[in-house]
This record gives sequence, C-alpha cells and structure tokens, in this order.
Amino acid sequence: MAILLSCQNLSKSFGARPLFEGLSFGLSEGERTGLIGPNGTGKSTLLKILAGVETQDAGAVTPRRGLRLGYLAQQDRFTDAQGGWTVRDEILKALADLNLEDYEIDRRAAAGLAAAGFADPAQPVNVLSGGWRKRLAILAQSAREPDLLLLDEPTNHLDIEGVLWLENFIAEFKFPFLVVTHDRRFLERVTNRVIELNKRYPEGYFSSAGNYSKFLENRESFFDAQASREDSLRNVVRTEIAWLRRGARARMTKQKAHIDRAGGLIQELSELEYHNAQNRTAGIDFTAGDRQANRLIHAVKIEKSLGGRKLFGPLDLTLGPGEKLGLLGGNGSGKTTLLKMLTGQLAPDAGTLKQAQGLRVAVFDQHRSALNLDHTLKHALCGHGEHVFYKDAPIHVKAWATRFLFRAEQLEMPLRLLSGGEQARVLIAGFMLEPADVLLLDEPTNDLDLQSLEVLENSMQEFPGALVLVTHDRYLLERVSRRLLALDGRGNARFFADLSQWESWMADTGAETIAAQPAPAAAQGLSAKESREAKAAIRKLESEMQTAENQAAKARLALEDPAIATDAGELAERQKKLDAALARIDGLFARWSELHEKAEN
Repeated sequence: MAILLSCQNLSKSFGARPLFEGLSFGLSEGERTGLIGPNGTGKSTLLKILAGVETQDAGAVTPRRGLRLGYLAQQDRFTDAQGGWTVRDEILKALADLNLEDYEIDRRAAAGLAAAGFADPAQPVNVLSGGWRKRLAILAQSAREPDLLLLDEPTNHLDIEGVLWLENFIAEFKFPFLVVTHDRRFLERVTNRVIELNKRYPEGYFSSAGNYSKFLENRESFFDAQASREDSLRNVVRTEIAWLRRGARARMTKQKAHIDRAGGLIQELSELEYHNAQNRTAGIDFTAGDRQANRLIHAVKIEKSLGGRKLFGPLDLTLGPGEKLGLLGGNGSGKTTLLKMLTGQLAPDAGTLKQAQGLRVAVFDQHRSALNLDHTLKHALCGHGEHVFYKDAPIHVKAWATRFLFRAEQLEMPLRLLSGGEQARVLIAGFMLEPADVLLLDEPTNDLDLQSLEVLENSMQEFPGALVLVTHDRYLLERVSRRLLALDGRGNARFFADLSQWESWMADTGAETIAAQPAPAAAQGLSAKESREAKAAIRKLESEMQTAENQAAKARLALEDPAIATDAGELAERQKKLDAALARIDGLFARWSELHEKAEN
C-alpha cells in the first residue's frame, strides 16, 4: 500500500514535560487506523501536528505530494452560532474551495445531509444539540472526500444511537482515516489498524494490524515477549557482572570488547525494565458493604413525568446483591432522573419505591459537582490529614495518589489545573473510600484512558453489591451488565438480555417505521433539485438494505445452529429475529421502489 503521510523522529513537549519523543511511523492507503493511549500522551497534539495546525519541536512530517487532508477537532466551531446560518450553509461552505461544479456541490450536500439524518436542510445551526452539532462537523469534513481524514474523538457528545449512526456512516468512507477514540466497541467495528501511543514501548508506540480485539491479542504477545527478554537478559547480565567482579584486566582488545558488551547489555536491561515498569494502571477497587439482603431496592409500577411529558412508567425494578444493570436511552430520556429516584432524591409520581433499611448508596456524578476545583489534589484525596483509610488500613496520601497515576509534585496543584481524565480519577479515588451496597455510576468513563477503563471494568465486575451503569461506552456495557433497561423518553421502558438484543430491537422498530410511512404522491415533473435528493435517498436506502441483508444472513445462520435444534424456545426466538430482519428488508425494498419510480419520473 502506498504511504500517504509519514513522520520521522517527531518530538513534542508541553512545558518541561515531553509528550512524545522520536516517533516514526506512516499512514497508508486503505488503512482505517485507531489511535489510543493514556491521557497525557499527546494523541490530540499529534493529530494537530499531522494536520499542520500545530508544529513539532523536532522531526518532520512528510505528506504525499498533493495530499488533501481533512481534520475534525474535538471542539466544533461553526460560522454563525447566533442564527441565520443553516446546516446546508455549513456543508456548502466546507465544499466551497474544492472547485466543484454547482451540481456536484448540491449532490454532495443533499446526500450527506440525508445520510446524517438532517431532515430539514434549512435548520439553523444555533439550535442544534451537542450530538447533532457533532454530526454536522463530521459531515462537513467527510463531504470533502479527503485523501486522509484525521478525527479527534468523533464520538464525543453522541449518544449510543448517534454512535451507531457514526459506525454505519464511517463504514461507507472511500478514503482512509486516523481516529482518536476511547470507545473500544467503535474501534472493534471500524478499524483495521490500531496504534497505541505510550512510553512503555521502546519506539514510543505499538502498532497492530486488525481491529481492537486483534490489538489486545498482539499487545499481550508483545508484553510476554518483553518480559521473557527481560528475564533472559537479566541472567546474562548477572553472568557478565560476575566476570567483571573477578577483576579481569581490560588491556587486551578482546577483554575491552567483553567489557563494552557487558555495559551494553546492562544498559539494554535497564531500558527493558523501565519500559516494562510503565505498564501501570490506576488501581481501582470499590469497597462493598456487608449487606446480604435479597432486595436492596424494590420498585413497583413507578412512573415519572417532566414538564407534562412522561419519561417512563409503569416500571417494576428490583436490585439485589450482584445485580449489574445497564441503563440505555437518548439524552432527555430519563436516565439521570431514574438514578435520582433510586437514591431517594426524587419520589415517583405513581407507584412505590422502597430501599432496604440502612441502605448505603454511592453515586458517581458525570457533572463532577462533588469536586471543589479550588481545592488542591492533596486536599481532594484525603482532606486535611496525611492518610486515607482504605479497607480499615491507613495509606499515605502520596501512595494513594500514585495508585491513581498522580505524581508527587501534583499534590499541591488546584484541581482546576488537572485534565478531565485526572479529575475523573480524583472522583473515583473518593468513590473507593465509601462502603456501599449500591453503586450508581452516571457516565464514569468520561475522559478516562483505556488503561483506566480496563481496571474500572474489572472492579465493576467484581463488586458484590448492586450496580447501575449509565454509559455511552458499549464495550463496557457488554462486559459488565447482566441485563439492560432501555428508556425511550416517551414513557416506554423495556428490559433486554444484552446489547445485541437491543440493537436488533432498534432495527426492527426502524423497519416498522419505514413500513408505516405513506406512499409518496405520484411525481409530477420533479425539479432537478428534487430529483437529486430522491437519488441521494435511494443511495442511502441501498446502503441500509445491504446492512439489513447482512443482519438477515446472520439471523439465518443462528437459526440453523445445530446446538439449539432441540430447544423449542430458542428456535422460536431466533425465528422471530429472522422474520423481523426479512420484514425490514421488505419494508426497505418497498420504499426503494417508490423512490426509484419517483426519480425516474
């Protein structure tokens, strides 16, 4: 594959602290690369350097001659935030400098807005929510069809449905991309290469061909090889040191060469030990109470409305020890409201909700309202003392800070100077000190790097009490939750066994919506613009039909699995899924036929 862009010996420091040093790698045609790494390793800075937005301290970036780069920053900036500037205006502006014909600009704008779900091209930008602003920013860059697109945290501000849209949207890209994200399931589905930026690797990064699962497998093999190399080298160095201590004289050339070799081996071992020691993660472990009651929280037919709009209900819910419940729903669907009801902060409008006597509930707040940003890190971790008490044992604040990847010199820093991920780790540190029967976690993964996410995931799995998790991180939901509760914000609440079942249900309800749409009126001399819009909708439907056919093929294979041949209940359930997938295909095809006839007319 031809190289599109390469960098040689890139280095960048932030103040006196180096972000990365001596990075050398290339990005090639056909690669859909995920860039990951702990907070503070310089992922966003590296993207800015590659995009030409920021300069490196040393090294060079060499793009292929004539390379057209696209760059999506973390923060969305649009031309007119006050009013009058529409979503179509934003796309037309993005396409303005490409020297395209007017018809091609109109085609790309119409097709893109339809694919991104913007029903009204004249919708003002200033009324969009954070999630829709993110969609518009992604569309503005992808509509330019660059040779290489750099995306910095494109899933930020998107709810789960928005991330599912992005997965399907990015799958249609005809150009390679490099994406920074902490969404592991997103990495799993859209990438064919993963690069981890981390000082624990000798070259400052580790590159693995394949998706995220393959990356984990290859990384584990690399660490095993590194550890074996360290053990082997340590034995050789021990022998060399013993030889040096025997007092061999360094007068002869061979003896000098031997001494030089010993010195080189000692240096290599030192570097190996350093890099292997960097494989350190935040030590997260939640403290559980000793309650053994079967019902910690018991809700019967509870309902809640807000501003005259029913959020959910009637809903029955019981939480006992060991329960791991994932909470799904778009923004405004009532997830945070339900959490407040479970804590006792809000009462239901109808029904009853009872807590076990003396119940201890710990809440992780996504808005970090528990943090006083004027306090120092030391004060936030342990108050006015020098020790915290964890599991009845005193731990010095320096050791406690180190456990959460903080350096000793940061202890006197005010919290407002810490990064978002560091502030999140401060909250988790306090959370660990609270013995709890029930954990309620509202977006605990915001700003956490993948190393911290892995430890958080393990601790949640091992927590013996009840746990309710709200997160956009579907990988975490899948790994931790034993069942899911989905709220749609229109009063409906439905339980699912896992995320795949929920996604299938979402696809089924989408098919019902399409099938229920009225047939369009007979076309009477469509304008050129209407014809282009109809053709764009046809292309979008063809993509959806391909996805639906793939889902139907998977459902058919699942139904034909010999392992469930004698399980009548499972056979019926899988037949139901296949029927729903086929119904979706029929609905899409009917809609495609209508639009095709309209466009032809």
